[in-house]
Amino acid sequence: MLERLLRTLAVLTSLVVVLGWVLFASDQAGSASEQTTTEIAGRQAARTVDPSPEQERVREELHGDPRELVDDANDVLLSPFAGLTDEAGNRWVRRTVPALLALLVYGFGLGVLARVAVGR
Repeated sequence: MLERLLRTLAVLTSLVVVLGWVLFASDQAGSASEQTTTEIAGRQAARTVDPSPEQERVREELHGDPRELVDDANDVLLSPFAGLTDEAGNRWVRRTVPALLALLVYGFGLGVLARVAVGR
């Protein structure tokens, strides 16, 4: 029972982290020609692992409810790792490093815990 719960949690958190990163990459690829002030502010929130409340409001205006649900879940999952790359000048580093660390902790770590739970 515990093993199944941990494995499911590992898969779901990993999927949210990967989906959040893919959506970030998609935004970056599509933003080359768009330059309005509101969109720039919303993309700033999407580039930030732990956006401010103001950035969050702008992001909510730009994205639909399903996308915002993924973004919010991703914010929660990546926030423990956000401080490690806050000073990085490259937005890809600011998003990719926390995502990889989250996959390591949530995906791999919970998977290991699930295997340990089976051995009990």
